[in-house]
Amino acid sequence: MSDHRVDHLLAAGFVVAWSSGFIGAELGTRSAAATTLLAWRFIIAFAVLAVWMLWRRRRVPPREFALHVVIGGLGQVGYLYGVFAAVEQGVASGTTALICALQPIVAVALAVPLLGESVSRRQIAGFLIGLAGVAMVVSADLGVSRAPLLAYLLPAAAMLSLVAATLIERRTRPRATLIDALTIQAGISALLFSALAAATGTLTPPTDTTFWIAIAILVVAAMFGGYGLYWINLARTGVARVSGLLYLTPPATMAWSWLMFGTTMTALSLAGVGVCALAVLLIRADRPAAPSSEPSVTAQCSPEPRAAVERHTS
Repeated sequence: MSDHRVDHLLAAGFVVAWSSGFIGAELGTRSAAATTLLAWRFIIAFAVLAVWMLWRRRRVPPREFALHVVIGGLGQVGYLYGVFAAVEQGVASGTTALICALQPIVAVALAVPLLGESVSRRQIAGFLIGLAGVAMVVSADLGVSRAPLLAYLLPAAAMLSLVAATLIERRTRPRATLIDALTIQAGISALLFSALAAATGTLTPPTDTTFWIAIAILVVAAMFGGYGLYWINLARTGVARVSGLLYLTPPATMAWSWLMFGTTMTALSLAGVGVCALAVLLIRADRPAAPSSEPSVTAQCSPEPRAAVERHTS
């Protein structure tokens, strides 16, 4: 199989795995509070990752530990709480995904002056077209949604929290491996979400099977599958092209939502999805000459140096 075809398959796998997180959020919040769902997602994920770290007998330097506590607090706790709370308030999972898909535009816009990153004019055009597509879908959703207007600020705040985590990582360059970073971030997330759930009386999980199916989707598909495929795609194709894939996660989320929940889409929403697809084509049209030397601008919650990424994907 050619490398080009492999890249397409890996990209498709990433889109499906990443979009599953929004579906897990909608499915889980139908039977439990967002705090319950998030607490148990990270309790289980941390238990799995901690066993792996203990088995490998890995030690993380204090600086690395502190950095990933901060990055995890912003990129996991801040980001995911905004996403799950928005869905719980009635914002459609596909719309939430689209608002979060603004992350590449904001991250690149800030990374150019702050980190010295560079993007092509075609890719900038793609990001702006993607922004227009997001605006079309959100405006269509506002006309039919029963969610309060302020609820749409939650995924926007979540996206900004993720951008902050990304920029902090790029400036500090922590050198922990992917598994170490995920373990620390899952640990701080489990602690904070468990405390929040306990304080609000929502820590006890329901016995509903649907809740545990949602947990399985969030841990296995979204967290482990989505993160793994993110780093594999990043190592093979570069930052801007992987960032462009985020514009395809909202249409994928909408397709999942239609199949699982019977969610309908307006003509304006479908047009917005088409605009987002055009944005992806523009962004991914420019293949970087040397992706292995390109730093991550859109690392989702647990970024690590390129050398570590290549160790995990080789």
